[in-house]
Amino acid sequence: MSSTAARAWTVLAGGVCAVVAVTLVTVVTVTDLDTADRTAGVVGAVLSALGLLTAVYGLVRGPAAAPERSGARSVTAAGSIGRAVTGDRNRVGTPAPPVPGAAPDTAPVPGTAPAPRPAAGERAVEAGGGIGEAITGDGNRA
Repeated sequence: MSSTAARAWTVLAGGVCAVVAVTLVTVVTVTDLDTADRTAGVVGAVLSALGLLTAVYGLVRGPAAAPERSGARSVTAAGSIGRAVTGDRNRVGTPAPPVPGAAPDTAPVPGTAPAPRPAAGERAVEAGGGIGEAITGDGNRA
């Protein structure tokens, strides 16, 4: 799940909690405390059941599928790629450049980057995170 989607779900859950709290306070002020207590019990049971359902769904769904590679000499990664070199007779003499948006020498945190679509075509390079350098073709020097 991307961070934008996670943020949206968090805001939605916070909104639902706020609406439930305002509704329960309104029930307490409009009716007697006994009716508010029963209403809160029912609302709590329903929300607990929804929370359990969400947790079970997350466990059953499991981790996201690994990206698939397609096309001759193509490279696909769920995270970031420092350098991708495909082809014949390529010479690489310099160190790989830093990956945009990632700290050096750190692996991407699983689940933070959206799973990329499989690379299509010959020598395609695709990543869910940043790509520092992609060298495709034959006889390149870097």
